[in-house]
Amino acid sequence: MTEWSLSFTKEADNDFARLNKETQLRIRDKLEWLRTNFNKITPAPLGGEWKGFFKVRVSDWRIIYKVNWLNNLLTVYVIDRRDKVYKRV
Repeated sequence: MTEWSLSFTKEADNDFARLNKETQLRIRDKLEWLRTNFNKITPAPLGGEWKGFFKVRVSDWRIIYKVNWLNNLLTVYVIDRRDKVYKRV
């Protein structure tokens, strides 16, 4: 099975740093799950201005990421609450 790597944009790093420790842990666990199980899932694509991106849900939080299929790389672009995340274009 293919190994996937995970990277963060500067914006995603800043988003993650602003979270409280409990939320950081939950998001870190979900990202690790996504990385290790990516070959077994169907990613949830976004449309409109976010076309080409995918999302993963952690309670009221959304993680927006892009997939580099050639390099097996998942890049996290934005982490925010579901009522705010899609307004951040």
